[in-house]
Formats: sequence, C-alpha cells, structure tokens
Amino acid sequence: MGRVRQAGKNIFFGYISNFIILCMGFLQRTVFIGVLGETLLGVNGLYTDILSMLSLAELGIGSAMNYSLYKPVANGDQEKIKSYMGLYRKAYLAIAGVITVIGLALSPFLPYLIKDSGGIAVRELTIYYLIFLFNTVSTYFVAYKYSLSNAQQRNYIQTNIATVTKIVTVFVQIIVLLLTKNFLLYLLMQAAVELLQKIFVSIYFNRLYPYLRDRHVQKLEKEETAVVVTKTKALMFHKIGDVARLSTDSIIITYFMNVRWVGVVGNYAMIITYAANFISVIFNSVISGFGNLVATESREKQYAMFKIYRFFACWLYGFAAVGFWLLLTPLVTGLWLNDSWALSQTVLTLILIDLYFKGGRVVLVNFKIAAGVFEQDKYLSLLQGLVNLVLSIAGIQYMGLAGVYVGTVVSGVMANLLQPVIVYRDCFGRSAWTYFVDAVKYISVIVGVALLMVPVKHFLLAQVNVLTFIGMGAVVTVVYNMAFCLFFRRTEEFGYLWALVKGKLPGRGVGR
Repeated sequence: MGRVRQAGKNIFFGYISNFIILCMGFLQRTVFIGVLGETLLGVNGLYTDILSMLSLAELGIGSAMNYSLYKPVANGDQEKIKSYMGLYRKAYLAIAGVITVIGLALSPFLPYLIKDSGGIAVRELTIYYLIFLFNTVSTYFVAYKYSLSNAQQRNYIQTNIATVTKIVTVFVQIIVLLLTKNFLLYLLMQAAVELLQKIFVSIYFNRLYPYLRDRHVQKLEKEETAVVVTKTKALMFHKIGDVARLSTDSIIITYFMNVRWVGVVGNYAMIITYAANFISVIFNSVISGFGNLVATESREKQYAMFKIYRFFACWLYGFAAVGFWLLLTPLVTGLWLNDSWALSQTVLTLILIDLYFKGGRVVLVNFKIAAGVFEQDKYLSLLQGLVNLVLSIAGIQYMGLAGVYVGTVVSGVMANLLQPVIVYRDCFGRSAWTYFVDAVKYISVIVGVALLMVPVKHFLLAQVNVLTFIGMGAVVTVVYNMAFCLFFRRTEEFGYLWALVKGKLPGRGVGR
C-alpha cells in the first residue's frame, strides 16, 4: 500500500478516534467535577504528570526502535525484525522494573508535595498514586509491540485499540461515579479495563506477527546494536529535557499555589490537547512515510515535502491558537462551567503562544525522527528543561500562575531557533535563513487576524450562548482561512496543497 494511502488510513482513523475521545473526555470530566469536585480533579492531574515524569525511564527507546525498524520493514527482513523486537522486549521489561522501583521510592514524599489536600488522608493519596503507578508500569509489557505496526505505517491499529479502550473506560467510570461517588473505585475500574486491553494487545499481536514468537532469534551485529545505543543515548537527553519542561508545571503549581489550580488549568489544557491531537494525527501519521522518503528520495525532494509539511502545520496550529485565544474562555466559563474556572487572558495567551511554537517543533522533530537525526541537539533539551525550571519557579513567585508559562514559552522557543538550523544543515545541506523569513510571514498574518477579531468578539459575544458562540467560531474560521489563502496563494506550498485537495497532484510526493 502506498504512502499516501497508508497515511490517509491513519488520518481517517485518527480523526474518528480523536472525535470520540474528545466527546468522552468532556463527558467524563463534567461528571467528575460535578461528583468529586476540584481537589480530586487536581490530584488526578498531578499524578498523571508525576507518572509522565517516571516514564523518563523509557529514555527515547521507542523512537530509536521505530527508526531502526524502517529499513528491515521496507526490505521484508523478518529475521532482522525479530532480532530488533527481541532487543526491545528486553529493554522495555527492564524499564518496567526501573519505574516500579523509582515510583515506590517516591510514594512517601507525596504528603510534602501536596500542601493542601482538601482533607484527603495520606493513606488515600498513597493508594491512588499506587494505582496510577500500576497502570504506567503494566503498559511497558506490551507497548513495544506497537513499534512494528507503526513502522509499517499501520498506526491505525494502535489508534483503534486506544479508542475502544477509552469508550469502555469512560462509561464504566461514569457509572461507578454516579452510583458510588468513590474515587478509589473510579481508579480501580480504569486499571481493570486497561489491564484487559493489554492482555488483548499481547494476544492480538502474537497472532498478527506469529514469527515474533519464534524462539530462534539471531543476535544483532555489534554495529547494529551500537546504532540503537547511540540513538537512545541521544534521545535520553531529549527525554530528560522534555520531562523537565513539559511535566513539571503541575508539580510547581501544586507546591507554590494549590492543587486546585492544576484542575483549573487542566480544563483548558484538556480542550487544547484534544484539538492539538486532531492536528497531530496528520503529522504523526506521515512520520513513517517520511522515513521511507528519506531512505528512497533525493534531498531536493525531501526539502520540497518538508516545506509543504511545515507550511500546513503553521496554518493549522495558527488557526487553533487564534480560535482558542478568542473562544476558549467563553466556552469554559459561559457554555460548560462557570466563572470560577476561568484563567486570566495573560495565562491563556502564554499557553497558546507555546501551542503555536510547539506546532513548529512537531514538524522539525518528526522529520528528525524520520531521518534519524538525534545526536546533534541532544544537549538542547537538557538546557531547555533547566531554563524552564528556573524561570517557572522564579516566575510563579513574582508573577503568579503566568510566571510558570513564561518559563514554558521561553524554553520552547529555544528549540524553534536552533532545530531549524540543524535540520536544514544536516538533512538538506542548506541555510535555514528562508525558514525564519517564512516564520515571520506566518506569525504576522496570524497575529494580524487575532487582533482584527478582538472587536468582533466584543460585539458577537457580548452575551455568550450557543448561537453567538457558533457565530463567532464561523467568523474566525472564514476570516483566518481567507487571510492565509490571500497572503500565500502564490507559494509552491499552497499550490501543492490545493492540487492535493482537488485530486490533481502531479508526480510523486510523500505519499506516492
């Protein structure tokens, strides 16, 4: 199956999955807030981030293994695939052990982290945490199996399994909440459903790839193992930095402010994350296609497709940022909850600035993964993590909640400035000057549209209801996309996308 068809299939199922998960997420969170309240919502978000930090033990092995599998998968080399998968299985079992030990060692310190637990006993907090830990550790017993199907551009398998699991989990948890109003049973039901899912995944992949059960597995050559080790070491630095930058905000907020604010931010973050996931489906679905492109096409072809990929990302992430900047607070406080759950416009602006620049980083990182370019900026993520921690801790004491996200934005932009230089130099053999020139053009149009829409928002959303909200959303959608079409209609990137939409794409591209 061609790259376009596989990517299209991944995108199709990805969108269905994200729509369902979005609906499930809203339903689940609404019932949770109504039944259990803001403190347990904050605890739920805090533990999620703590366990994200513990997944640091994965250290980038997943990305390294996907890169290593591209070639044997393309060549149909089952023996080599078996060798790599055997290595990954051992690595992931070791990771599960490391996370278990570190996770248990952290549990006595929970009372010192959560200063205001809203009357929840330490014993209860510890039990909740151990359930979260179990869910995380058990994932590693099957997670490595997805790498083979993903390397074959069959990401939809993982997507569909996650979707069904989410549907079942949410309905079971909602029933438990409404009947018992018990957070412990709520977590136990999630653990039970996810455990059944992992058992199914193990059986399913054993039948899908029966040769992986062969006991006779050749050892990898020293050079091949060395490549995996080298890539993993480089990705280890990226992982440590990413955790320090992305998974510490809720911990800082809990320690210096109150766990309640983790829940308040989490409402906005949930909506932004689900929307970003809709966009990410497109870009993550073509990573394997780019891996094939890098292996089979010239640098000029790779560069041409990268520019299109990047232009489309800036368009979509810019649309998300502008739309949320104008509509997210009216949605949360006017249609969904109430004013007590509002974030300041300053905090929201900083979060959305990071969202937009994250879109640029998604493009760069995905291409780096496809090309196996991991070592060149391995220390950058460490520096980003350090900058984020220092600025966020200092900022929250002087600026309040907004200070946390100043650190997030500044540390993120560091990658937006350096990674293009690396990708253009090592992947395309050219200067990144045009990348930054285009960046200024895209940002100028996005900011211009956002400012133009402010007086329109004040007029249309003077009173927030479903009709005025939909009307404002329609205006933003039309104006933003017309602006992008007007300013960039003569570019090659726009021409390619327009031809693709019309079904008249000439020649071969990423997907052909």
